[in-house]
Amino acid sequence: MATISSASLHAPAHASAGLAKPLAELRAFLRQFIAKAFNPYRPELHYMRGPGPAWRAKQACRD
Repeated sequence: MATISSASLHAPAHASAGLAKPLAELRAFLRQFIAKAFNPYRPELHYMRGPGPAWRAKQACRD
């Protein structure tokens, strides 16, 4: 009687296969960094800085 055995053949391990994940992570990090660093929207430019004219008018009445 003949015995048939099956062995699963894995893809050959290349030197670049070990670098694929770290390079993909680095590429994703750089993509997010560039997107955030060069985003033209800067909300701090749109927020009020200090009291406005209504506050000054109220404070002028107190003096």
